[in-house]
Amino acid sequence: MTSSCKTSEPWRVGVLFSQSGYMSVIEETQLRGTLTAIDEINDSGGINGRPIEPIIYDPGSDSRNYGLLAKKLMVEDGCSTIFGCYTSSSRKAVLPVVERLNGLLWYPTLYEGFEFSSNVIYTGATPNQNSVQLCRILMELYGTRFYFVGSDYIYPRESNRIMRELIRNNGGSVVGESYVRLGADRSSFVPIMREIRQVQPDVIFSTVVGNTTTYLYQAYADLGIDPRVMPIASLTTTEAEIRAMGYDVGDGHLTAASYFQGVGNDRNATFIDRYKKRYGEDEPTNMCLEASYFQVNVFAKTLAETNSMDTSMIRQSVMGSEFDAPQGEVSINPVWGHADLWTRIGRANRSGQFDIVFESPSSVKADPYLIGYGRCLEYS
Repeated sequence: MTSSCKTSEPWRVGVLFSQSGYMSVIEETQLRGTLTAIDEINDSGGINGRPIEPIIYDPGSDSRNYGLLAKKLMVEDGCSTIFGCYTSSSRKAVLPVVERLNGLLWYPTLYEGFEFSSNVIYTGATPNQNSVQLCRILMELYGTRFYFVGSDYIYPRESNRIMRELIRNNGGSVVGESYVRLGADRSSFVPIMREIRQVQPDVIFSTVVGNTTTYLYQAYADLGIDPRVMPIASLTTTEAEIRAMGYDVGDGHLTAASYFQGVGNDRNATFIDRYKKRYGEDEPTNMCLEASYFQVNVFAKTLAETNSMDTSMIRQSVMGSEFDAPQGEVSINPVWGHADLWTRIGRANRSGQFDIVFESPSSVKADPYLIGYGRCLEYS
């Protein structure tokens, strides 16, 4: 094949988000964000005259499938770049594959931090970009007694470890802690809510994920607790889960996120308009969708510069790269390969959106190992 023929070949990339199973409520939106960005890029002529071609697989919310499909994408489909994963367990399944075969995983989900790989670009928030500020706001507004409830896997347990340290080092206490299996049903929360009613915490801190999130909030609503007095505060509850549980059920609860649909800037207004024209006026955007969208654009910008899918070249070129994302200006931190993102805290309202109650003045530098954290709620 001549070089002139090669120039028209598409850039093939892998896409791994669950369209079925208990994680589909959020991962389906990440898939949409990814494809929205790819379509916009291709509609504008592609990258150096070549379209991006996504090779999409559905892991079905099974962590083992992510590793198997990542290997299939790299070995059989020839994809060295993969966009995908929500849970940390699915990321951990893909990690040895991309490291062994020298691929590049673009991971658009908040996570527990304390990880670094030269084969991953992390575009979701780390604890210094969400947990630290959320803890401060909660202790100021509601009180110092926390109850933890999470899904039973890596991310919730590690996030709770960090939050527990923040709380205890600032005069608070954790009065209870419970976990439910991934994909748990509504009945799993009945004894937990019974215990919460008994110990009367000031705040319920949730790291429950996926479809199970809706059952937690519905069980809370069944008890008739007032979120103005004892809210559920989360790192993982987005507009997608609020929609699934019911706007009235989500009303009054808080989430820390780099992005909400209600962010007020022209870039976001354009993004929302394009997204809703494609998927429907009643389809909300969310932080995981937005990260999935902007990371494809960061990749495309880098690819235009390198004109090569070589992992080492892309990795080197992307460091320090900036992009005007819907959340605001973001960049890939050259020290960590994590994104410098905005910190925001929102309170869900009756329209299924979040009223922003805190917003950082600019993006917050990624600090996945909490090196700048002085064991207090003021960040150095």
